Amino acid sequence: MAKPTTPSSSAPSRAPFVPPTVESLTDTGLPFLWLLDLALRIFYFRGYLTGNQLAEAMRLPFVGVVEDIVEHLKKEKLLEVKTARHRIGVSGFVYALTGAGIDRAREALERSQYAGPAPVPFHMYNQAMRLQARHRAAVTERDMRQALRHLVLKDEVFHRIGPAVNSGQSIFLYGPPGNGKTTISQAIGNYLLRDTIYIPYSLYIDGQVVVLFDPLHHKKVQKKNKSNGRGQTGLLSANKPDERWAHVHRPFIMVGGELTLQDLDLIFDPVNKYYQAPVQVKANGGMLLVDDFGRQQVPPKDLLNRWIVPLESRVDYLTLHTGHKIMVPFDVLVVFSTNLPPRDLVDEAFLRRLRHKIHISDPGFDEFREIFRRVAKTKGVAYDDRGLAYLLQEWYVKRNRPLRATHPRDLCNHIVDIARYRGVDPALTPELIDAAARVYFVDV
Repeated sequence: MAKPTTPSSSAPSRAPFVPPTVESLTDTGLPFLWLLDLALRIFYFRGYLTGNQLAEAMRLPFVGVVEDIVEHLKKEKLLEVKTARHRIGVSGFVYALTGAGIDRAREALERSQYAGPAPVPFHMYNQAMRLQARHRAAVTERDMRQALRHLVLKDEVFHRIGPAVNSGQSIFLYGPPGNGKTTISQAIGNYLLRDTIYIPYSLYIDGQVVVLFDPLHHKKVQKKNKSNGRGQTGLLSANKPDERWAHVHRPFIMVGGELTLQDLDLIFDPVNKYYQAPVQVKANGGMLLVDDFGRQQVPPKDLLNRWIVPLESRVDYLTLHTGHKIMVPFDVLVVFSTNLPPRDLVDEAFLRRLRHKIHISDPGFDEFREIFRRVAKTKGVAYDDRGLAYLLQEWYVKRNRPLRATHPRDLCNHIVDIARYRGVDPALTPELIDAAARVYFVDV
């Protein structure tokens, strides 16, 4: 049984890649005309903006980049100054589209309605992900004891998890329901969050935009917001990392029965005319948990066949709506978690491609007792070995019922509810145990 140890003092590892500073239009790697369209769309949706506000919306520096965009739009009479504050400078002027600018913006919107941070060219993203993939922090036994300290696991299971995480490739967790497969996976995912990487807000691929950053799945690294003294966010400062990249904790994404094959390819929005990245690309650099594997809307073998190439070659192939295919790094720790027998889901060929297979079995009596003791303490239930012995004898041994790691939590919840209703203290008494077990267990 794995026992908790004192917390590790190791600090999160620093990202080995830092986006280089953007000092000119050339440094963006984007066509100048495309950047003009992006600026027009941002003005169209937001109305009046200062130069600094436009720079912040585009995530590009004003000096040397956005100022050239603004000057060109003014020269073409697509943009005009509404309020000039000479004390602040041209970056503080308030601009708005002219009539001709509104017409040009509408033309740009017919091509795409994307109006977010300027995207990063696809080849820059590929290079950055490969570099960051080589600098994953190695997991040690101490790390795993810290990450899994809240769980009670058999030693043989515990010592298989760390090497599986270090592989950074694929883990197949299987076994009866209710024994913590999802909880183990979440603990691993939360552990990975200690490390950080840089990802672009969006990607530029052959004139198309793919939105990558997802606030639901990407947690930004907190940093102090240094002001430049005028209430701005500091986008005018020199030598700053490229603001088109978000500094985030390594992502942990969990999908379940809702996963389809379509979710694993680029998702094109025909109305807004740009793409959303699929889940495995959003999970790049981190972990993707396919929970309840085998209960998806597509046959398991079809879903697994989709993963064969990425799991072996560490690259994935995605398709634009034009039919053009692109190759993207596949730096994802994929965890499949299932309650179903492996023989009903996969064949021998695919099992061979899954790097680590870990069976999460029912707890033994010692593990079950330790789980119950911990849970009872957390729930405020007075623990007693005699009460647990009564529960085991009457509701498990006599009925030939298997132990499940989740039973202590659920039974304690019922005991608390019943005790509150009866106006008594929650405890492992035969009366409360019987009342809780009768409403919890169902013979199937």
